[in-house]
Amino acid sequence: MEMSDDIATVAPLASITSERPVRTDLESFIPKPYMARAMATPDMKHPDGTPDHEAQGLSVLQQHVAFFDQDNDGIIYPWETYTGLRAIGFNIPFSVIGALFFNLTFSFVTLPGYIPSLLLPIYIENIHKGKHPSDSGTYDTEGRYMPVNFENMFSKYGKTVQDKLTPGELWNMTEGNHAALDILGWLASKLEWGALYFIAKDEDGNLSKEAIRGMFDGSLFHNLANKTSQAEKTDVEALLI
Repeated sequence: MEMSDDIATVAPLASITSERPVRTDLESFIPKPYMARAMATPDMKHPDGTPDHEAQGLSVLQQHVAFFDQDNDGIIYPWETYTGLRAIGFNIPFSVIGALFFNLTFSFVTLPGYIPSLLLPIYIENIHKGKHPSDSGTYDTEGRYMPVNFENMFSKYGKTVQDKLTPGELWNMTEGNHAALDILGWLASKLEWGALYFIAKDEDGNLSKEAIRGMFDGSLFHNLANKTSQAEKTDVEALLI
């Protein structure tokens, strides 16, 4: 059934709108999918968000970074970022570079004042100020989660495997989200999605929808840390046998 012009999602003279379709059935799965969620990350299979994941009053964007706050004081220092990266499976060189990159990038913009700190702290309370252009739009400017934008990532770019993105599709997504003249945001997006792919890809080399959703609310990091810890424990036990 054709949609009337006032609600059509494809314009005949704009081929890009048919190449990157948007979901038109989300309200059948998610209540008010267009409404930004402050603390939950619903999708079509999880209308209430991640099971057993407690927001503890944090916004979704704050939940995303809270894993790296090792002492739960609301501030993330470079050595905490390093520890978190190691915990989820990155090697030492990447963890060192990643800690410097992330804290250099997000420290000043999240400070409560205007005087830089040589310790490069990231203040979780102000992490929304670190939102950059050329991203997926799944976080709004206050750090809430937009279910419609999350689902549209897959309708626009997930052409090969249902509920997954291939490496090529991830590349196409970051290209499609590239805002004009935004080199830094585009580069940050490439690095962030590349790092996520490296630690969360499945056995077929694809990035699942569930892994991506877990990245947005930080639950993925806890799962990866538990998996890494279990693997290390198994290795130690094997050496002792």
